[in-house]
Amino acid sequence: MNQTLLFQQIRTLDPVSGFDQVTDILIDDNKIQEISPKIELTDDSAKIIDGNGLILAPALVDLFCHSGEPGYEERETLQTLNASAKAGGVSRVAILPNTLPVVDNPNTVTWIQNKTKSLETNFDCWGSLTKNLEGNTIAELADLAESGVVGFTDNRPHSNLQLVRKLLEYAQPFHLPIALCPTNLQLKGKGVVRECRTSIRLGLIGNPEIAETVAIASLLEIVALTKTPIHLMNISTARGVDLIKRAKEEQLPVTGSVNWHHLILNIETIASYNPHLRFDPPLGTEIDRLGLLEGIKTGVIDAISINHTPYTYEEKTVAFADAPSGSIGLELALPLLWQNLVITGELSASQLWKALSVNALKCLYQEPLKIQIGQRAEFIVFAPQQPWQITPNQLKSLSYNTYWLEKEIKGKILCNY
Repeated sequence: MNQTLLFQQIRTLDPVSGFDQVTDILIDDNKIQEISPKIELTDDSAKIIDGNGLILAPALVDLFCHSGEPGYEERETLQTLNASAKAGGVSRVAILPNTLPVVDNPNTVTWIQNKTKSLETNFDCWGSLTKNLEGNTIAELADLAESGVVGFTDNRPHSNLQLVRKLLEYAQPFHLPIALCPTNLQLKGKGVVRECRTSIRLGLIGNPEIAETVAIASLLEIVALTKTPIHLMNISTARGVDLIKRAKEEQLPVTGSVNWHHLILNIETIASYNPHLRFDPPLGTEIDRLGLLEGIKTGVIDAISINHTPYTYEEKTVAFADAPSGSIGLELALPLLWQNLVITGELSASQLWKALSVNALKCLYQEPLKIQIGQRAEFIVFAPQQPWQITPNQLKSLSYNTYWLEKEIKGKILCNY
């Protein structure tokens, strides 16, 4: 972006400094040059943009994103992933290692880096903790760290806690994020929804709350021993938030994130048996949803992950219990979270943006994006009241597995710099 831009009377949001005001903002030479109640232009070539009803804020981050390519290009290619991220205001994406081949060696990392270096989105790779994301063989973490991975995760639960301890001890010197899925597989069993009265009414096998909380408690005990920082992915229970809160009070090095769906939906939505509502961990009760929201407000839960997970129509058009877990979200997360949480007053604009951008980067050990004079321009312009229809033709993603398919929502990214 080389053109001089003047946004007039636009709501400017910088969650780092707490700035949230209607102002003018001047962008030139790809940097923020001035932020003022009113800016008088001396450059006739500058493009003037009316900011009435719009929001200018830092671009978003997807902590955990599934890429179809390599291996599952029918779900998503890196090109369509880039287009989807750009349309959703996401400038930085961390790709999970569940590709084919798995990201457990430097060659795969280099291949993805080469394929994405010319794209507008900044793509990072998570390296896997174990060979092929399974078994008891630790991946070549040193080689992966040297190749430039953003951190390590298998994006799946580990049942062998002795292996987890070894992984944390071995990975500690690399000073990279280690993301773990807190699920006790024995307690989870074949559960596909949160175990409660509603799961019985729906006739679906329940996944109990303790499958998550027992796993969290076990992992935190290992952290207390090894002192290795960890990130707990996809927290879904109010009790899980309480455990993390206690751990932080004890100054254990732990961060946590929640899948965005869990903040606006609960198990009651599953009464439709829509396979796009199949998640792992599953949607919780309303008590869980409110507990997760409180975790975001207080900072116990650091970040909201978009966890973009594309699947083909054929893969998802099956019975609820047989459907693979996950849903797309790059283009939908901000508008739906804004409408369901900010408009309703459950979260402030700053709280939402911190969780989707500032704190997400902190979880990756990266500096947060800022809307400040002299800062490189990496921001989005969001029209929160602009309606649009969620259809395969409107979506940039190659897949359209979402609960909101064929529904109209409000909120659209107008530009992404």
